[in-house]
Amino acid sequence: MANTTKTKSIEMKINGEVVEGDQGDTILEVAEKNGIEIPTLCHMDQLEPTGACRMCLVELVDSGEVVTSCTQPASDGLEVETHNDRVEQSRKLNLELLLSNTDVNVDCKSEETRCELTELVGKYDLDPERFSGEKRSHPKMEDNPFFELDHDRCILCGRCVRACDEIRGRSAIDFVNRGFKTKIAPPLDRSLTEGTCQFCGQCVDACPSGALTSNMRIDKGNPNEVETTSTICTYCGVGCRMNVHTRDGEVVDVSPDPEAPANDIRLCSKGRFGFDFVNREDRLSQPLIKEDGEFREASWEEAIDLVSDKLGGIKEQYGPDAIAGLSSATCTNEENYLFQKFMRATIGTNSVDHCARLCHSSTVAGLVRAFGSGAMTNSIGEIRDADTILVTGSNTTESHPVIGLEVKKAVENGSNLIVADPREIELVQEGDADIHMRQNSGTDVAWLMGMINIIIEEGLVDEEFVKDRTENFESLKESAAEFPPERVEEITGIAEDKLREAALMYGEADKGTILFAMGITQHSHGTDNVLSVANLAMVTGNVGKESTGVNPLRGQNNVQGACDLGALPNVYPGYQNVDAKENQEKFEEAWEADLSPEPGLTVVEMMNAAGEGDVKGMYIMGENPMVSDPDIGHVEKSLENLDFLAVQDIFLTETAEYADVVLPAASFAETEGSFTNSERRIQKLNKALEPKGNTRPDWEIISELSGRLGNPMNYDSAMELTNEITEVTPIYGGITAERIKDKQGLQWPCRDEDDPGTKFLHEGEFSRGLGKFHSISYRDPAEMPDEDYPMTLTTGRMYYHFHTRSMTGRSKGLDELVPEAYVEMNPADATSLEVEEGEKIKVSSRRGEIEIKTKVTDRVPEGTIFIPFHFAEAAANRLTNPELDPIAKIPELKVAAVKVEKIG
Repeated sequence: MANTTKTKSIEMKINGEVVEGDQGDTILEVAEKNGIEIPTLCHMDQLEPTGACRMCLVELVDSGEVVTSCTQPASDGLEVETHNDRVEQSRKLNLELLLSNTDVNVDCKSEETRCELTELVGKYDLDPERFSGEKRSHPKMEDNPFFELDHDRCILCGRCVRACDEIRGRSAIDFVNRGFKTKIAPPLDRSLTEGTCQFCGQCVDACPSGALTSNMRIDKGNPNEVETTSTICTYCGVGCRMNVHTRDGEVVDVSPDPEAPANDIRLCSKGRFGFDFVNREDRLSQPLIKEDGEFREASWEEAIDLVSDKLGGIKEQYGPDAIAGLSSATCTNEENYLFQKFMRATIGTNSVDHCARLCHSSTVAGLVRAFGSGAMTNSIGEIRDADTILVTGSNTTESHPVIGLEVKKAVENGSNLIVADPREIELVQEGDADIHMRQNSGTDVAWLMGMINIIIEEGLVDEEFVKDRTENFESLKESAAEFPPERVEEITGIAEDKLREAALMYGEADKGTILFAMGITQHSHGTDNVLSVANLAMVTGNVGKESTGVNPLRGQNNVQGACDLGALPNVYPGYQNVDAKENQEKFEEAWEADLSPEPGLTVVEMMNAAGEGDVKGMYIMGENPMVSDPDIGHVEKSLENLDFLAVQDIFLTETAEYADVVLPAASFAETEGSFTNSERRIQKLNKALEPKGNTRPDWEIISELSGRLGNPMNYDSAMELTNEITEVTPIYGGITAERIKDKQGLQWPCRDEDDPGTKFLHEGEFSRGLGKFHSISYRDPAEMPDEDYPMTLTTGRMYYHFHTRSMTGRSKGLDELVPEAYVEMNPADATSLEVEEGEKIKVSSRRGEIEIKTKVTDRVPEGTIFIPFHFAEAAANRLTNPELDPIAKIPELKVAAVKVEKIG
């Protein structure tokens, strides 16, 4: 439960005026609460105060003492002066002393800098010669592609050092040397690329003097006059709110929006420095039509006419189910809604899907069966208050960096952390985890049910919760009995004592939360994995209250929203089944069209049907299956076998290369709408730029195409679609275009305009009524190592790239840091194969082969290799197994048998 203790108020005087504050406030905090400005340089609200710059001086009236207001506690009856002559002269003196050691001009109001120092210099009549003499001089630090440190502008306030340490926990920079030679640098004065820096830009955002500046801003002339738009990051599912700074039709910088609900003032390297792709010259800017194997530019009218003629012809000749569509987890809610509406109401098929099928379809399948809702149960901000956190199948600090920071903050606050992962992820390597269970790949059901076995045996079941809130417990009990610790160790490789330690740690927690991602879901038994996670949470009563729950971390910025809005073959928006007559009739009336009651094809099924000739045409918006899908060789043949393929994207992707028509879309910065993040929070995406070249927003393209096919879908704006969604989607019923203008957004379910939204799910009652336990049996992965393919391949994300690299691969700095694919291999395997660090090897499976550079590391266990799936030129998904989970139809991307060979 939240702390409801009321803070005691205090009264004091500032400049003769009686003001109120809270007990424990500093003088500066009381002043800020009452709108009284006190200048600062070294102070940031998110950092512990130090009083180093001494710009926030105030005078205590009773004693005459001059103190730093950021460190001095306020108290009842205290009286201070903030702007008398003595205080102002002291501030001026301190400012002149700061400037005496730097190369910043006193008249820096005229400079094109973006700094708090500039503003303060403008307020004081400074004497530039008062402390003239030798100045510090160090070469600029230009050792990375993201930002530079101009030491001549640095005032040594330490804000960057403290931000790196206190907010990010990296300690990548510090004060080095002593006296006049002191400067900010990495430990031992090395390059930032050699240390612990993750290039999140927190130091740049903290700098008050302009000493730290992003290269993107410098490259654009370090503009001071920019337009700033608050919008949403288009990378992972955290849903970070950020400010996009633009000038002359280009993005010139990005910074965190301090009013952000999910990320506070934090971004990762992608969110901070990964948006120069918007300005790229190789952006699609004109429709393309392929003739004789080559693309030529075309007008919008010609391109739309051709797409409508081809799709219309296929529908007339072969029927609507001969057409399939892929929507996009990177597009807005409104665009996903309209795309699935187009496929269903205009084309007449339910064969619409998107990449959620490849990442979290088993999450939805499992959690709907157990809880009645397939989304993250709790909110990101609750993580730091959990007693115990279980992270499994999630390399959180790399895939969801801001959530990773919440986990680290929880550990710092005293939380226990259990990690279950075959790899030594950062949470293990950096000592955050209390327990690391290193299971054999694909054996998650065994250790999860084994933990339940121990929890039952040790009497840690929440009996009241199980009795009042759940059903089918006896069946679970029988199933769990099949997983004694000794059997679990035999299957998983997790020692009995470690499993028991983890079970007791989680079982004894008052507030235990589980975070998981694709390491749990991407299996041929992914639904069983998710049901096992749900069983574990329910048996301990860790659902339906703050800082608990089952929390799937969604991979892409709007994968949650794309699912919510019906870009799935079996449900309409709001998870309303297409094969339920009442739902069909509801949407037929709303959309004024006849709809099919038959569930459509999933992503992998579409490719199979295309390969077999049953699907003749495809329309793909913002997806890149030639990198993201399993068994890419098969995908390639399937796309080649289509009669017609239309692709809508911002770049000529690997998939777009196979298209007959390519439609150029506007980027996220050039459109508006909304995204739904992993915690079910719908936030407004605001337009920062006009569409580049002759591109158009996705919703406008879909609307025009539908009209050409005889079903007009006319909208004046994307936000008109937002309001249509509320009319047909009960869980979004109160999420209007007007309400989401608030930067905090709204969390579904939000059923009407008086509903404030839902912070965490299943309080008092599950969405399905009673939570349902499921009896689970263990199954091996579909493909196990054997004599021909003796090693196990697992895949995943890495910190500096995202999904298919269509954006990060075109971001100068991100691509410079990690320009090519690599395979992680255990030192023992490298020795036995006589492979050295950086050497190219051949990795092959029953489906294909790639050549790739080796990274020798003990992050992976012996017998297992890891390949990030981002790189088309050495695509891990040429090797992966398309075997499907029978319920969720998700492919087994996390386990494949492979062979590793030296080249030459």
